[in-house]
Amino acid sequence: MTAADTPTQPEGERPPRILLIDTLRGIALIAMATYHFTWDLEFFGYVDPGTATQGFFRLYARSIASSFLFLAGVSLVLAHGRGIRWHAFAKRLAVVAGAAIAISIATFFIFPQEWIFFGILHNITVSSLIGLAFLQAPLAIAFAVPILIAVGMFIDAAIMPGMLQSPLFDTRWLAWIGFAELTPRSNDYVPLFPWLAALLAGIAVTRLAIARGWTSRLAQLQRKDTLLAKAGRKSLIVYLVHQPILLGLVYLFWLVSPPDPAASYARGCNAQIQSQGYDISVSQRFCDCATRQLTEQSLLAPLTFGKIPADDERVLSIYKQCSAEIE
Repeated sequence: MTAADTPTQPEGERPPRILLIDTLRGIALIAMATYHFTWDLEFFGYVDPGTATQGFFRLYARSIASSFLFLAGVSLVLAHGRGIRWHAFAKRLAVVAGAAIAISIATFFIFPQEWIFFGILHNITVSSLIGLAFLQAPLAIAFAVPILIAVGMFIDAAIMPGMLQSPLFDTRWLAWIGFAELTPRSNDYVPLFPWLAALLAGIAVTRLAIARGWTSRLAQLQRKDTLLAKAGRKSLIVYLVHQPILLGLVYLFWLVSPPDPAASYARGCNAQIQSQGYDISVSQRFCDCATRQLTEQSLLAPLTFGKIPADDERVLSIYKQCSAEIE
C-alpha cells in the first residue's frame, strides 16, 4: 500500500509507503478481535444475551465496520489512483471474494439459522468494484455521493422510518442491497447501503489528500515499522484465523468451567422485559416462569447458547403461557 504520485514526484520513483495506514488497519483488527471475543463470550453464555448487539457494542461494531471500509477506500486510491492496474486488482478482488464465499459456506453449516450471506468481506468486494468509478470522477462527485447516501439513510432511520425499505428486499437474494424491511438474521450483516458510503468516503478523502500534497507528510508521521503495521498488511489472514482461535479458546474454557445457563438467561430476560417499560416484579415473575418451563423441557441451554432461535415455536408457546400466568 503506497501513496499515489504527487505532482513533484520524479517519474518512475517509488512513492513513499504510508505506514500509518497499515497501523490504523492493525488497530481496527484489534478492535474487531475484542468485539468478536465479546460475541464469543455471549455465545457460550458468559455474558448476557444481546450484549454484543445492543448499546455500546452495537455502536462499537458499526464503527469497526466503517473503519475497515474507509481504509479499503483509502487503499483503492493508493493502489490504483494513477491508473487501474487490472491484473493486481482482479487478483486481490478474487482473494477477498473467495474468502467471503468460504465464510458463507462455513457458517452455513456451523450456524444455519444465522449464516453470513453478506458480511464485511462481501461488502468490500462489491463496494470496491463500485469504487473504481470514483477514482477518476470529479472530486465534488466523489464527496457528494457518500454524503447523499449517509443523509438518505439517516432520514430513513430517524425522520421518515421505512422510506427506503420494502418487503421486496426481505429475501436473502436482495437483502444484501440494504433496503430490506425486516433485517435478516446473520452473524455478520453489512449490506451495500449504507456501508458503501464509508468506502467512498475513504476514496474521496484520500484523493483530496493527494491533490493537496499531504501524502508525503503522512508518510513521515510514522517511519518505523511496527507489529501493528505488519498485522495491518496481513489483515485478511488475521481476519480469517482470529475468530476460530478465539472460539476455540472460549470453548476450551467452557469445557472446564461452563456457565450457569439459568442465571445467564434470567439476567438477559429481566433486562429485556424491563427495557420494555415493565417493573422489576413483573420481569422477575415472567422470567422465573420462563426459566422454569424452559428447563423442564430441556430448551434452556440450547436457547441460551443459540442452538435454537428465540422464535422457536416451543419457546414462543412457553412465553405465551408465562404471560397468561402473570396477567
